[in-house]
Amino acid sequence: MSEKVLEPVAIDEDREEKTVRPSLLDEFIGQQQVKETLAIAIESARLRGESLDHVLFSGPPGLGKTTLAHIIAREIGSAIEATTGPIIERPGDLAAMLTPLKKKDLLFIDEIHRLTPIVEEILYPAMEDYAIDVMIGEGPSARSIRLPLEQFTLVGATTRIGLLSSPFRDRFGLILRLDLYDSVDLAKIVTRSASILKIPITPEGADEISRRSRGTPRIANRLLRRVYDYAIVRGDGSVDGIIADLALTSLGIDRLGLDELDRRILQVIVQDFQGGPVGLKTIAISVGEETRTIEDVYEPFLIRIGFLKRTPQGREATLAAISHLTGSELTGSTNSSLDDYFR
Repeated sequence: MSEKVLEPVAIDEDREEKTVRPSLLDEFIGQQQVKETLAIAIESARLRGESLDHVLFSGPPGLGKTTLAHIIAREIGSAIEATTGPIIERPGDLAAMLTPLKKKDLLFIDEIHRLTPIVEEILYPAMEDYAIDVMIGEGPSARSIRLPLEQFTLVGATTRIGLLSSPFRDRFGLILRLDLYDSVDLAKIVTRSASILKIPITPEGADEISRRSRGTPRIANRLLRRVYDYAIVRGDGSVDGIIADLALTSLGIDRLGLDELDRRILQVIVQDFQGGPVGLKTIAISVGEETRTIEDVYEPFLIRIGFLKRTPQGREATLAAISHLTGSELTGSTNSSLDDYFR
């Protein structure tokens, strides 16, 4: 149950709930540097009367990349066409999306790292020259024609920027990374969402939810709804610190936001491999999860809180992780300290 609740990728429940998403840049909480960079770029494009430079957002899922893409469109006053990388299978699919775009319109591609190399190459002239080359006919009579495009803005979102080729990345004028949120900003997001959804909440309740939301707004909003369900059934309908703690504990989410799979990952490294290093594939097999899910969803948070280290030899658990798992107080941060613990 908790693994689904703490999954930072969008699920049907999140897609149905659009009301808590900010619609303007001023309403977007957190990511201050990203917001400032975008605000300047948007205002500059508006004053020049030109389209915004192509934008690439990177970072873990659930931090607001899709929301920011729609905010850009609203701030500019343009239409946005949204799609995902896996859907665009052929050059013709891309051409069908690009040709209707008007000047200053946006094409948003989520999971842009999953575009095929052929489609990616079609985007090169589209991004630089605002034109695409299309093949007409088949066999010896086939020929290429160039179709002009309006000056559009491509906005891409990726959780794995390293999978994009250098020539592709270099064609983006703005490359912005979103980082995990701190608990202060998450508490503001929870409070704002509760106000919109008309959920009674105290500052202590918002703080408790924010601390267990893994630095991710999408998870924070999802936990808010689960805690509210608990408050209605087991309480008086108000979300305070005690109710939030009881609700999240019942979901298997501990005080740091770790769920059962987090703990299994750490237990494999600590108990089966004496703290590591251990390869990602070995961990994935041991816990019964895909390597991509562990790398994109679980590792960023475990690294952020200082429980996991990536090394050339593999993944290593830290003394802080061992302390959390065992409930004991360990000190030190060197490999020799880990060796002493496992003797």
